[in-house]
Amino acid sequence: MIVGGGLAGGLAVLALRRFRPELSITLVEPGERIGGNHLWSFFDSDIAADHRWLVEPMVGQRWPSYEVHFPQYGRELEAGYQTIASEALDRAVREVLGAESIVGGTASDLGPGHVTLSTGERIEAGAVLDARGGKGDGLELGWQKFVGQMLTIPQGHGLARPIVMDATVAQHDGYRFVYCLPFSPTELFVEDTYYSDTPDIDTEALRGRIADYAAARGWQIAQRSREEQGALPVVIGGDFARLWPDEDKVARAGARGGFFHPLTSYSLPDAVRFAVWLAREAPLDSTLGQATRERAARHWSRGGYYRLLTAMLFRAAQPGQRYRVLERFYRLRAPLIGRFYAGESSLSDKLRILSGRPPVPLGRALATLRNFL
Repeated sequence: MIVGGGLAGGLAVLALRRFRPELSITLVEPGERIGGNHLWSFFDSDIAADHRWLVEPMVGQRWPSYEVHFPQYGRELEAGYQTIASEALDRAVREVLGAESIVGGTASDLGPGHVTLSTGERIEAGAVLDARGGKGDGLELGWQKFVGQMLTIPQGHGLARPIVMDATVAQHDGYRFVYCLPFSPTELFVEDTYYSDTPDIDTEALRGRIADYAAARGWQIAQRSREEQGALPVVIGGDFARLWPDEDKVARAGARGGFFHPLTSYSLPDAVRFAVWLAREAPLDSTLGQATRERAARHWSRGGYYRLLTAMLFRAAQPGQRYRVLERFYRLRAPLIGRFYAGESSLSDKLRILSGRPPVPLGRALATLRNFL
């Protein structure tokens, strides 16, 4: 049984159906749509070639390159980029499960072999996977928060490829950038994004800044057909044993198990890797909790370098100057950037990212490093 029909839970369903079609799978999800209301984007290098089958049927838009813009530097990178809409995940999961296997309800209690719903109904299962979303116990967090809107611009927006970061905008509430996805010559998704110290979102203010950004580009908005918002955790530090105590024997997936990039908060690459591992290798019995915890502990250990970089961004850089860290990063070689986003930086990548004079005050950088170590 899988509790939570977000990205991690939905991909787990699809992978299990492919590799273990004999299993009876129940998905518990209180929302009307599997995956909620989201656009998930990823780079070609985020997903291994032999895992692409899991996401390829759901990709709704592809681009061969993308752009970044900073006050002192701009660049086009020849790297494939694609987007999946939550509607596609919803269709795919419903197609392989069927309505009878999707339980609309909220789980109030989970154990390794049972789920109790808020109605009091108890459902027994051979294994339970908790994929209900973030859990931040014991973690020191920053936040990547955003409001995004799909804009209809009848005269055309003129963008041929995504702008993954436009940091030439005024800086507010930490590191601010605008993210643009051109879905057609007249349809453009624009997201106002912040690396902020708090998860609080002033929705009206961000809507206003999206309108101001469009006006500054000369875009006349005829319609806003989609809006999403969120506050995603980025990890500065913490204690894995508090995030996931050893006595907690319920298996976890997705953000609830810490399976996301500590600095970018991207979860799709890890959700794909987890789903394939779950379907091909994991023990689907009462020991699944221990197996997923061990996998999460390894992921936490590998993420130490990225937590250091997050600490540098949030502690060493002044909020209004955080953009300089990313401006410097994007001057590096494209393959290194790709491995970074995939969470698979090599040792030489890590040394290269930290080499040279830091784009933050040296004293603050050294103090952050000492505190981190």
